[in-house]
Amino acid sequence: MRRCSGRIHSFQSMGAVDGPGLRFVVFMQGCPLRCAYCHNPDTWEPDAGVEYAPEQVAEKIRRYLPYLENGGVTVTGGEPLMQPEFVTELFCILKEEGIHTALDTSGVGDLQKAGIVLEYTDLVLADVKFLTAEDYRYYCKADFQKVIAFLDLVKKMNIPLWIRRVVVPGINDTKEHIIKLVDFLEAYPNVEKIELLPFRKLCLEKYETMGIPFALAQVPEMAEMETGKLREILPDRYR
Repeated sequence: MRRCSGRIHSFQSMGAVDGPGLRFVVFMQGCPLRCAYCHNPDTWEPDAGVEYAPEQVAEKIRRYLPYLENGGVTVTGGEPLMQPEFVTELFCILKEEGIHTALDTSGVGDLQKAGIVLEYTDLVLADVKFLTAEDYRYYCKADFQKVIAFLDLVKKMNIPLWIRRVVVPGINDTKEHIIKLVDFLEAYPNVEKIELLPFRKLCLEKYETMGIPFALAQVPEMAEMETGKLREILPDRYR
């Protein structure tokens, strides 16, 4: 395999929300989407961050292995599929050492290269942000067909799939939205879990510091109680 390097925004040594168990989380730099509710605008630019070789990252991970016994490593972003060669090489190293790998992605990227990454992926965490091409273009500046193509590939490769959805008041927070999401996912028998995440605005300071307007600044945060009511709609097999 060709040696390569990747640009990384940051690391989280023991994350508890990005896959099963405790996780070492790698935040990749660069993202092609511009989601209206993005919490990490500092990950957008692909030329920022710090350059690492996969083996350097693997060495960092090894220091935490005693804590990751029932967890593993999650690569997120930004968008990790912008750097597929790096993620492939890192996951290859980790798989050789018996470490569980999870890919947290929007699904937008080169599908052929994504397929190579998936060969070394134990779990996919995929954002299904909306269910129409129009909403994806408006709120994310993204192509919904690319997301569907990626989900189809994950299904074809029979990789366990967790679905994530940020719930935003006035945009996708009704029972009808969640029912439609469940109906859409019936075509994917590899879906194990649906995570509904309440919209938060902890990112406001980042936007202000970077001089970038936050498109949803006037939208109220999603109440956890209301998010909980929507979670009750989910079939038991997805909880």
